[in-house]
Amino acid sequence: MGVLLALSVLAVAIIMAKLFQFFRSGLRRSGFVEPALAALDSGDNDAALALLQQQRSPVARVMESAIRYGIDPRLSAQDTEAEVSRVGSARIRDLESWLRGLSAIAHLSPLLGLLGTVTGMIAAFMRLEEAGSRVDPSILSGGIWEALLTTAFGLTVAIPAMAAFYFLEGEVDGVRAAMKDASVRVLRRFGKSPQRVETRDDERIEDESHGI
Repeated sequence: MGVLLALSVLAVAIIMAKLFQFFRSGLRRSGFVEPALAALDSGDNDAALALLQQQRSPVARVMESAIRYGIDPRLSAQDTEAEVSRVGSARIRDLESWLRGLSAIAHLSPLLGLLGTVTGMIAAFMRLEEAGSRVDPSILSGGIWEALLTTAFGLTVAIPAMAAFYFLEGEVDGVRAAMKDASVRVLRRFGKSPQRVETRDDERIEDESHGI
């Protein structure tokens, strides 16, 4: 029970910290995307960068990096995509921090509760054996309900932790998809989108096959 209590406190701390981080980062704010793209379409890269720098969203950071690397003529399409992916991966790792710990708590809590129940049942039957012929049903029933408390408490810890984990993971997945969409739309304006790279590769392969 002591271990489960400590895990419950840790789970609550992780959930609160991640919710604060997600709220502070403005994960669901996307109103800046279209104005930034419109500024790029008009050729005003500085205005787009200024707009993105005012945002805390990870999507804004990825778009900013896509603009900076996209306008650099020294970087090829592959290098630009690699740099933007590096920035996006760093942001995703920051958002995913401690989520694995929350998942571990959600999976381990029922097992710890079951372990407590099993050990409690063993102790109850040991006391019943020590009583010998003077068997008192209250010895067994009291030991059983005390042992079952650990399973109930373990499930009480695990269910909210698992629900919070899936919710937070869904938020991260949404940000990951928004990052990919925004970066592709930015890089396409500089002729460095991944789709353009694949098209060029396909054309090169097709030309080589015709040559053969």
